[in-house]
Amino acid sequence: MSTEPGPRPVVCFGEMLLRLSPRPGTPLASANYLEVAVGGAEANVAVALASLDWPARMVTALPDNPLARRAIGQLRFAGVDCKFIEQGEGRIGLYFFEPPSGPIGGRVTYDRAGSSFAESSPESFDFKAALKGASLLHLSGITPALGHAGVELARGAIAAANNAEVPICFDGNYRANLWDAWDSDPRAILTELVGEAHILIGNHRDISLLLGTTFSGDGPDRRREAAEAAFGTFPKLEVIASTARHMESATANRLAARVDLRESHWQTDEVRIAPIVDRIGTGDAFAAGVLLRWLEDASAQDMAKTGLALAAMKHGVPGDSIGVTRNDLETFDPAGSDVSR
Repeated sequence: MSTEPGPRPVVCFGEMLLRLSPRPGTPLASANYLEVAVGGAEANVAVALASLDWPARMVTALPDNPLARRAIGQLRFAGVDCKFIEQGEGRIGLYFFEPPSGPIGGRVTYDRAGSSFAESSPESFDFKAALKGASLLHLSGITPALGHAGVELARGAIAAANNAEVPICFDGNYRANLWDAWDSDPRAILTELVGEAHILIGNHRDISLLLGTTFSGDGPDRRREAAEAAFGTFPKLEVIASTARHMESATANRLAARVDLRESHWQTDEVRIAPIVDRIGTGDAFAAGVLLRWLEDASAQDMAKTGLALAAMKHGVPGDSIGVTRNDLETFDPAGSDVSR
């Protein structure tokens, strides 16, 4: 680790997208109005960390057009370092989100084929410069799910981090629709990539996929069993962070968080979140909270509690990302919703 004073940046690598959403209760097929938001799992983590005064760098590829400038503008507003974003030909990926309404669940429709990021190669990025002085590389399973080129992008970023001796956080973010769209072998590919990670954001289902063994999420003891199996398989792995969600309805959920270390673990109590404004990006908020405390050398308990707090807060914020101050985070009470005066 570097002895330089001050926090060292987290490098977030992945695709950025625009989200287009009709009003709740309006099917996409009959919508005349679509609201725009900036999305992307890794970008969401960068925004949250930067807003909490931990430096973050975004590495991605975007076209040189007004839609991309909209996306970059949101990152810059949050304080994210954007100088390693490559711009050129192509398009920005889109996804359409029909919000849940009453008993009707939400639905996502992707339109991201041929995006600037998906068409790029590892040589498109100056990973060596982007990772200089970095404390962590954060990426997710969405990148390799994009296709053969996405697999090479993930491999290239991880190889560069290893060469720079920068630890790696990998968020499983399993997207079945993306993997099913090509001749993929997600278990083999994800096992290879997670094998290089120091931190895994993923639960017992992710571990079941990786190890080809079914683990139950029923109770702390069974979740610990899954974590210990992952630690036994992946020698570089130091931290596994996950959430457990119980859905009462589309607008009321109960959420708990858990962090497993090799020698210890901590699981929070459930908090009830209602009404839910927007569930998209809550997992990325959780990841940012865990990483913030890991970067500060905090305990498993603090990692889990901060991750849960950010995830809970994100449920009340529209859009894909959340930007909060340190004071917002430290004074947040999941059980309280009174007006602060």
